[in-house]
Amino acid sequence: MKTLFLGLSLLLGPHGPALHDLRVTNGDTPFQGDRRLLTTVSPNADGFRDAAVVAFRLDRPATVRMEAVRTDTIRSARPATQIVWSKTAKLEAGPNRLVWRPAPSTPPRTYILRLTTRGAGGQRHYGYYTPSARGRVDAPVVRVQGIDAGFTRRSYAPGQQAELSVATDARALRLQVFYFRFQRPGELDPKTSGIAMTPRVRLEWARRRSAAHFVRFVRAGDWPSGLYFLRASSPDGRLSYAPFIVRPRIFGAQSRVGVVLSTNTWQAYNFRDANGDGWGDSWYVSNAIHSVDLRRPYLDFGVPFRFRDWDLSFISWLNKTGKQVEYLSDDDLERFKSGDELARAYDLLIFPGHAEYMTEHGYDVVERYRDRGGNLMFLSANNFFWKVQRKGERLVRVKQWRALGRPEAALVGVQYAGSNHGQNQAGFVITGAATAPWAFAGTGLGDGDRFGRYGIEIDERTAESPPETQLLARIPDILPNAGRSAEMTYYETPAGAKVFAAGALNFAASVDQPVVSRLLDNLWARLSLP
Repeated sequence: MKTLFLGLSLLLGPHGPALHDLRVTNGDTPFQGDRRLLTTVSPNADGFRDAAVVAFRLDRPATVRMEAVRTDTIRSARPATQIVWSKTAKLEAGPNRLVWRPAPSTPPRTYILRLTTRGAGGQRHYGYYTPSARGRVDAPVVRVQGIDAGFTRRSYAPGQQAELSVATDARALRLQVFYFRFQRPGELDPKTSGIAMTPRVRLEWARRRSAAHFVRFVRAGDWPSGLYFLRASSPDGRLSYAPFIVRPRIFGAQSRVGVVLSTNTWQAYNFRDANGDGWGDSWYVSNAIHSVDLRRPYLDFGVPFRFRDWDLSFISWLNKTGKQVEYLSDDDLERFKSGDELARAYDLLIFPGHAEYMTEHGYDVVERYRDRGGNLMFLSANNFFWKVQRKGERLVRVKQWRALGRPEAALVGVQYAGSNHGQNQAGFVITGAATAPWAFAGTGLGDGDRFGRYGIEIDERTAESPPETQLLARIPDILPNAGRSAEMTYYETPAGAKVFAAGALNFAASVDQPVVSRLLDNLWARLSLP
């Protein structure tokens, strides 16, 4: 990657007109954390922080082009960027300025204002840097602010008071909590399909418009264990969400089935730029980034990446079929001292989403739980792939578990084999209807029949898979260049543990299909009992 940018710099020429004293402001009061090359704007046409003003001194006349660039992941051969606005001007030597007035519909996030000068001597470029541990920034960065809201903890027990961090320059806010677990009359939130649990609460915010503040908004009370969203809205139309889990007061007291939502993975895929360099703070953006801040609000209006696929679909299925469960975050899994304690609480532990990141303690607890006869259900793919460490409020990526001598196939039954990034998907072909007739009972399907459409990331068995592992279905050659097939598996241990693995990343997103719903019902009947 460094070679790519060095070559680009030499090709374009380093001796064009230069920008000196480059800086950016919003023309009003700075927001907390703003600095010479970082400013915060809120394009809501209220006359306050509506525009980014870039000032500089040109050493000679030049044509200057400024582009507002939205960044994305760069783990491919070339950086993924999108120009959302541009302006070109012919400027004289001396003091100058250029202004970007984002449209009110501009998604809240940071944008790099790349600058190119052309004139005598060639041209110069500013803002073509990539993320690095040293945080090199040579161009203005603009933070388009909406309502940045996030809870300081990922789960709360009933009775605990939830603390919310809020950063916005709205004059007032309306806060309301939604819960999607039960279908009942009430106000539905259009983005999360949640049921209103509290009335709207109005907060005056005019004196808090220049820094983040903490709000002790709600006490969970006797709310049932589940996933909740706080919705924050402002009179100017801005809207954001903040998820939190209500865990059971006593694990296993209301249900012997626990559902672990993959909150570590949520933050790994959170591309929010907290340090203001214009690039998301995630190892999916750059290998130079090795840790993520677990306290960050989620980028896309507060809803975690692929939440509707990995989590909402399955939670909706639990609701429609009347299943009673308890919800846990990755932090709650850490609360168990051992797998023995986990086995005393639950007969079945379900990982509906992409549980890719697991600490050593979490791995130990789940493995011991399985060894004690605890049942496991993995409804995605690429589970328990990376070892991570919790250091304060940061999650640090360490190494792949298989490289540490603990291949995930030994626990899950299958492990990550590859990805085609969704370029092609196909249905599972049933292979286990004769050997495991209970799994496909009532589906009307038999060996050789196909259902669904899956792929993206896939799992396969390995030599480390338990010898009892049965192949229920497979997607043949879904990665044809690598000769890889997705495999859906099931195994039982001498201790009585029953373990199911879907083998495809987007399996849980299909639970509304009759065949898949019946398959899950069959699994539930077999795995939810000790």
